[in-house]
Amino acid sequence: MRHPASFAIALALGIAFGTLSPARAGEFTCASGAQTDASGATTTATAPCNPTATAPKVVFQINDGANASTILRFVTNYLKAEPGAKVAVVGYGSGIDFMLKNAKDPEGAAYTPQLQALAAQGVAFKVCNNTLRARSLGVDAVASEASVVPGAVNEIIRLETREGYAYFNH
Repeated sequence: MRHPASFAIALALGIAFGTLSPARAGEFTCASGAQTDASGATTTATAPCNPTATAPKVVFQINDGANASTILRFVTNYLKAEPGAKVAVVGYGSGIDFMLKNAKDPEGAAYTPQLQALAAQGVAFKVCNNTLRARSLGVDAVASEASVVPGAVNEIIRLETREGYAYFNH
């Protein structure tokens, strides 16, 4: 059962951000033209209300190399559910290890095929240059599927605040 206050908050936000507009008492029209009643049910034959018309954007942070396989699995599964999503994976500390040339998982399998497959789906892999410098590594150590950013923390904050990415940290 949904909490009535949650619906009221969602409804108020929908009106405030222009995704819902009052039609008649107890009924609202989505920006798409579909009408919903107070329970959230669509009351016309048009498409249901979708307040997020743009594709979702998510930045996955990784700072522990032991979580690389898990993060790659999360990204793969997320893209199955949201195939049009924009995804960035930003690593620092040992979280960059799987994005280095010739990196292998704990079982000895190369990460390259996974990086290539996800990059082909538009995933942006980003390696922290501060971490590279701290480890005396150059840009040439980074796999071709990844790019180097000046600082991972700055990049994560930039993606969130300037580009509207949601943040995921495991």
